[in-house]
Amino acid sequence: MKDDVIVVGAGIVGLAAAFHLQAEGLRVRLVERGGVAEGASMGNAGAFAFTDILPLASPGILRRAPRWLLDPLGPLSLPPRYLPHLAPWLIRFWRASLPDRHARSILAQSALMRLAAEAMGAMVQEAGLSGRVRHEGNLQLYESEAELAAALPGWRLREAEGIAFEHVRGERLAALQPGLSPRFPVGTFTPHWKSVDDPYHFALALFDVVMSRGATISHGEVVVIETGEEGVRVRLADGGALSAGHAVLAAGAWSRPLAKALGNAVPLETERGYNTTLPPGAFELRRQLTFGGHGFVVTPLATGIRVGGAVELGGLKAPPNYARAEAMLNKAATFLPGLKTTGGTQWMGFRPSLPDTLPVIGRSKASSRVIYAFGHGHLGLTQSAGTGRLVADLVTGRPPSTPLEPFRPDRF
Repeated sequence: MKDDVIVVGAGIVGLAAAFHLQAEGLRVRLVERGGVAEGASMGNAGAFAFTDILPLASPGILRRAPRWLLDPLGPLSLPPRYLPHLAPWLIRFWRASLPDRHARSILAQSALMRLAAEAMGAMVQEAGLSGRVRHEGNLQLYESEAELAAALPGWRLREAEGIAFEHVRGERLAALQPGLSPRFPVGTFTPHWKSVDDPYHFALALFDVVMSRGATISHGEVVVIETGEEGVRVRLADGGALSAGHAVLAAGAWSRPLAKALGNAVPLETERGYNTTLPPGAFELRRQLTFGGHGFVVTPLATGIRVGGAVELGGLKAPPNYARAEAMLNKAATFLPGLKTTGGTQWMGFRPSLPDTLPVIGRSKASSRVIYAFGHGHLGLTQSAGTGRLVADLVTGRPPSTPLEPFRPDRF
């Protein structure tokens, strides 16, 4: 029996799309080049960052970037050999950080986050995954009152969106997270921030639900998506081919060449993210901690404590530079005296990043039968369910649950 929809990519976004398409009564086939959820869905920080409405492309980051770039192991790294390839993306990033475009991106991100929060809650409930969601909040930490003051405009924007937060000091700060270094005298607590017990296990549990509802999966590298009047044909590197009525391109960092062959030159780049996951009991961590000035987070998981983040714009081919993971771990040990840093497992993964920090969600230029759902950067897990609902809207032809104009594939 012919599939209704082929979803290219079995990461968290592809799985959420499959879940929502099945809810429409459609037959779904996943196609995955590697293991299920073994890309960015495996090693991310595990947060539902619905309050994270501020784009990475902002006037503030442009002020900090030169200082960060001077440190090869700092929060933002750009290997010199990769600069010629990256230059067009950086120009678009600069344009996206201009005040008027930055403001539009915040409005678009806020709307998508509202949908993402509602859709994730519904998906978690229906899929029986509520036991994997934690409600501990997030604590962002600052090294001075001046650093907090510099962040206040962003918090005012969040306040305008109805996002709850509390600036904390002294005993309140210590109660939220004992054992912090005194170099962090102030923080901001967002109580409604949620996370999962482990992002990889969460994705695999969703995969099990999707498969139990009748999905199938094929393993192989997709080389081209062909379109016709009656459907699509997905061709694989091994010579095989699969047919369906529609295709959804949710291949994360590997989506760019497939979209280009369909007529959309999307400026997708790759943020190489690093982390170290320490064994359980490495520290009494009560909630996710964000060290924004240093570009990383520390997250309590059922499988241990994950120290990770930062941005390395280095493409898909260069070997990992695990010195970046070690640098974050060394900082974490300074910021959290008593953190046991032995026995950890290092990881590097690829985040699909667009210059304006917004994903691509919409129809391809070649055919309305091919739907794009990629480019979520740091927010793939967070925005997965909302994106899945929008994909289902597009495939079924109903009005989208939130306006899609800001996420158009041809907006660049």
